[in-house]
Amino acid sequence: MNEMKVTFKNPDEILEFVNTVSRYDFHMDMKRGRIVVDAKSLLGIMNLGLNQEIQLQMYSDDCDELQKEIAKYAA
Repeated sequence: MNEMKVTFKNPDEILEFVNTVSRYDFHMDMKRGRIVVDAKSLLGIMNLGLNQEIQLQMYSDDCDELQKEIAKYAA
């Protein structure tokens, strides 16, 4: 499992993020406080809020390519 912290400034960034992570087969969750949502769920991530530090958990050891693609969202 790999982790990284991300943040989103506007809804368009969330849409682009979901489109990117949806191309990968492994499971991912996003967590803020006690709330956990599927990282491929647009509405779930929008529930976590904008301008918040969110923890992304990727359940794969081979996620270097994904981390490069989403580096612009790193908190």
